[in-house]
Amino acid sequence: MKELQQIIKSYQQAKSEGRKVALATVVQVQGSSYRRPGARMLVTEEGHLTGAISGGCLEGDALRKAQAVIFQQKSMLVTYDTTDEDDQKFGVGLGCNGIIYVLIEPIDFENPENPVELIQEALKDRMNCLLVTIFSIPKSKSEQVGTVYLKKGNQAFGLTSTINPQLWLLLKHEIEGFTYSQSQIKTFSDLEHVSVFFELIRPAIRILLFGAGNDTIPLAKMADLLGCELVLIDGRKNLATQARFPNAKEIIQGSAEEVRKQLATDSNTVALLMTHNFEYEAIVLEELVSRDLSYIGILGPKKKTEKLIERLDSKGIQVNLDSLFAPVGLEIGAETSEEIALSVLAEIKSVMNQKTPIFLRDKSGPIHEKGQ
Repeated sequence: MKELQQIIKSYQQAKSEGRKVALATVVQVQGSSYRRPGARMLVTEEGHLTGAISGGCLEGDALRKAQAVIFQQKSMLVTYDTTDEDDQKFGVGLGCNGIIYVLIEPIDFENPENPVELIQEALKDRMNCLLVTIFSIPKSKSEQVGTVYLKKGNQAFGLTSTINPQLWLLLKHEIEGFTYSQSQIKTFSDLEHVSVFFELIRPAIRILLFGAGNDTIPLAKMADLLGCELVLIDGRKNLATQARFPNAKEIIQGSAEEVRKQLATDSNTVALLMTHNFEYEAIVLEELVSRDLSYIGILGPKKKTEKLIERLDSKGIQVNLDSLFAPVGLEIGAETSEEIALSVLAEIKSVMNQKTPIFLRDKSGPIHEKGQ
């Protein structure tokens, strides 16, 4: 999410300065690679890069090809075969052992529904969106259809007139049945093996951070690095300030009863109770458990959480224990506030991505599963 936000910012700057750009997107991977489908990089005609499509191995070659795309104003599909033992041809030993397909598209500022504008539209509201990108591996030397369609709730954006009518009939069926659970890549063999990347774009994770003490400052900073949307909530007006939390999108000051009425939540919202104030957290937790959140983290010992649950039980309020993470964080031996922040944010990512934390060395098969 952070990467997309940075790409949009660079795009807007280039547009205002009249500098031509191209967008490189990883659209399919066979085997292992550093980045997965959906990784993007914006390239200006002067060679400035925003984002990444690999760990730094492919960017140099992709930059040169993107500059050619800008000059010719024609999209292209580039194949990087890192299974080749002689992978020095890219300037560095990749060792990824995979085949990476990168679509590079020239961006027309005059087109209000160009690929970057579609991404920008997807990020405007806190909604799960479907972005459709069409490409052809057998016809990689030919100009590609590219990123042409966005579905956002009941709204649709893009130039469907550029899509083969027969393919569009199939796409409409796939779009209507899209579950918004994970991205998918499908190949239509009846249509000369045209491939379509159905990309799920989720809004940034919104973190409702209850607690403006010194121990939450590192967490707020790390959340910003990850591209999360931070809402800071605390009753202590001298602590809950923009000066102390400059990256907070919103700061809500007030008593527990006051702030519970101001909380905005959705399926991509999580909550952290880190106020060190039992009564405050008891009141806000009563509100949070009614919001059907996937993750509510509570700082402190188990006994504290047990007392909070007992308080709610006495009021006849049921708590979904599956969404309650207390004590909060993964077991990494965290002691300092910075280490605790790392532990907490790693746990949030694992929960929101529906992953069980393990050592990657103990995982059989590729790091990234199909569809990621």
